[in-house]
Amino acid sequence: MSIETWTRALNAALAAGDPEAVADLFLPDGFWRDFIATDWTLRTVEGAADIAAFAVAHAAPAGLVVAPETAGDEASEGFVTFETALGRGRGYLRLREGRCRTLLLSLEELKGHEEPLRARRPSGLVDDPQGRNWAERLAAKAEAYGDAAQPYVLVVGGGQAGLALGARLEMQGVPYLIVDKHPRVGDQWRNRYKALTLHDPVWYDHMPYLPFPDFWPVFTPKDKMADWLEAYAHALELAIWTGTEMLGAARNEADDGWTVTLRRGDRTVTLAPTHLVMAVGNAGFPRLPEFEGAETFAGPQLHSSQFASGEGMAGRRVVIVGANNSAHDIAADLAANGAHPVMIQRSSTLIIRQSTLTDVLFKPVFSQEAVEAGITTDRADLLLVSNPMRVQEENNRRVWDAIRVAEKPFYDRLTAAGFQLDFGEDGTGLMKYQRAASGYYIDVGACEMVADGRIGIRAGVGIARLVPEGVELEDGEVLPADMIVHATGFGAMEEWVARLIDPETAARVGRCWGYGSGTRGDPGPWEGELRNMWKPTAQPGLWFMGGNLAQSRFYSGLLGLQLKARHAGLAPAPEGA
Repeated sequence: MSIETWTRALNAALAAGDPEAVADLFLPDGFWRDFIATDWTLRTVEGAADIAAFAVAHAAPAGLVVAPETAGDEASEGFVTFETALGRGRGYLRLREGRCRTLLLSLEELKGHEEPLRARRPSGLVDDPQGRNWAERLAAKAEAYGDAAQPYVLVVGGGQAGLALGARLEMQGVPYLIVDKHPRVGDQWRNRYKALTLHDPVWYDHMPYLPFPDFWPVFTPKDKMADWLEAYAHALELAIWTGTEMLGAARNEADDGWTVTLRRGDRTVTLAPTHLVMAVGNAGFPRLPEFEGAETFAGPQLHSSQFASGEGMAGRRVVIVGANNSAHDIAADLAANGAHPVMIQRSSTLIIRQSTLTDVLFKPVFSQEAVEAGITTDRADLLLVSNPMRVQEENNRRVWDAIRVAEKPFYDRLTAAGFQLDFGEDGTGLMKYQRAASGYYIDVGACEMVADGRIGIRAGVGIARLVPEGVELEDGEVLPADMIVHATGFGAMEEWVARLIDPETAARVGRCWGYGSGTRGDPGPWEGELRNMWKPTAQPGLWFMGGNLAQSRFYSGLLGLQLKARHAGLAPAPEGA
């Protein structure tokens, strides 16, 4: 059965409301990944029987009609388009022996609320009643909010996630305001350690509507990224208050919204948005371990977020607590400047070389070759998310089994140096990112320094206490140190809720990020999507926006549509205002 024949059969089964006919079109272990296509959330439905029940309950009432993107296509997989009573979108379909293994449907626009792009772009000729030109109107844009007017959406955090969502809301015509505590847009990147360069390639990192130019380097230096985000915010005409810190928020049930207290410069401001989006990320406040004797250590102690550069550290001994991305980058910077860093590896780490990341994992969809083959960023995004998490696990095991064999000499050198490796708890490699957003290092040079001894490693032994001269390990060894850097991560997004709203709301919402794999003894139920990200939460009007640049680009579109639907009165009442 071709995808054209299959989609016709699905449309007929949905029109008839026939669950048995729907179930017969899917493999027993098939998947339907629905991104607000027929329901106002992001979900994965697994198994033919459950898919049939979902489709009849949601897709059929929505008036779903699916078609191959290319008419007459006889292939067994490919891109599809779809339409419902409310919107249009695209997706991807994979058949196996004539039945569906995976179906992705992702909403892209709401009917009657299409974005002002291409043929719908504005003329730019505006007759302003106050006689203001473009620059004057832009300068007054964010200042309109306060006592006289309120944003419908308040986005807390002006990093790539908050900016991407702001761009989507700007295009959708939803009143919004982004607030960020830093003085300038991009300071989240400027303030990080001097040697930092993005580990993901340029093709993966485009922002919505305004991709990087063709001359952009493959791997972006952090200050260049910061300046790009600042320019991006200006070019997209985003409404932002910089130098503004959120002090707290409370739910105002009477108005079905929020009362948010902000510190803007030297004054306190109160806003009353209907929706509150936490775009503060997983790197907002440092998590510092508590070690016995910490107050006795004679040298400076700092979190990795406070580390600036290894310059001037020649001959100095530095102990780094941790062995993931930041720890490796900092250790490499120190070693390159003549210092003597030692990483304390508290748990095993996944390692992948940057060349392997780009040439093996990203090459099919996010590479120059993919661009030259005609894969656009939009298509690449759909391909990336077209496989549900369980299928990604299957695929990743095969890929990482091959990587382990192909790069065995590289990994052997690391283990010979005493480094503890893993390839994910169940061999799924970089799915560590989706599960915990930690526990890995994308190697941009530090691994060679570990292998040849320029970066010391202590693994399999914990820290007993800090002493005046350094760090005492549980086996009795004392590592002398002039400085200790704690590369120990950051507080999670739900911790922000506990701090800025209240612990009860945080408990009600639950964990953000991660999913239960069903293979790790996870105490929670199987979650087909990342928990609480980019979709409604247990607290109406509270949302979470985050992720790397690629996730910020793609999922900002979905969250923007959900907020637009509520603003336009299209979303069902039980799921928020």
